[in-house]
Amino acid sequence: MSEAAERDSRLRRPIPERWVQYYLGNPASLGWLLVVDGAAFLVGVSFYVHSDPSLADLSSLLYPLFGDSPTALALAALSVATLLPRLGERVTDAPSNRLLELLHTFAFVWLVKYGLWTGIALNLRPDLYVGFTPALLWEYWGILLTHLFFLLQAVLIPYYAKTSRSALLAALAALLLNDVFDYGFGLYPPLRYEAGPVLAAITVGLSFAVVAYAAWVFDRAERGNDVDRN
Repeated sequence: MSEAAERDSRLRRPIPERWVQYYLGNPASLGWLLVVDGAAFLVGVSFYVHSDPSLADLSSLLYPLFGDSPTALALAALSVATLLPRLGERVTDAPSNRLLELLHTFAFVWLVKYGLWTGIALNLRPDLYVGFTPALLWEYWGILLTHLFFLLQAVLIPYYAKTSRSALLAALAALLLNDVFDYGFGLYPPLRYEAGPVLAAITVGLSFAVVAYAAWVFDRAERGNDVDRN
């Protein structure tokens, strides 16, 4: 392998494979990851239950579009749960099919997008968020830290998952639909300020960027002897 190829491989897979194998192939650590995802999901749902607008103001069919971070966590938990039947085996040899490609791709792009979006949204108005009062220790620093873990979990997914062109296009369409819901109808995640065109434009840009990133970082699924490009 050339030096350039090795550098590209390290960028796409920054965590040593043996660490990924230990944490995702070990029953105890994988179980704890699912527990943490579940607990964080419930915390996120609680936030949207008590926000204004809240889940009570919407049809249950719209919950996944409104609760962006809980949706990311639910997808992440489902993604890693697909490894449960293969505990003790190499996670990099996990099987792939069209449904799994969709699930893993959606989990990855939602985690990356809303891990980044949260940090950007809070820091667009640092005067409202940055501080060290008891409330801001959670509402700024705590939220930033928890969403950093979105990015860390997302990095693990391409080790055991593959994507396809159709999965990437579906993910982009779903993210853009979510953006229309958030900013076309004013149902973006509750903030201490009104989201204007700058945040809306950043959000749409993130949708394209994270799908492009997924296209680069994931291996493509194979169909027969050929790599799927459909």
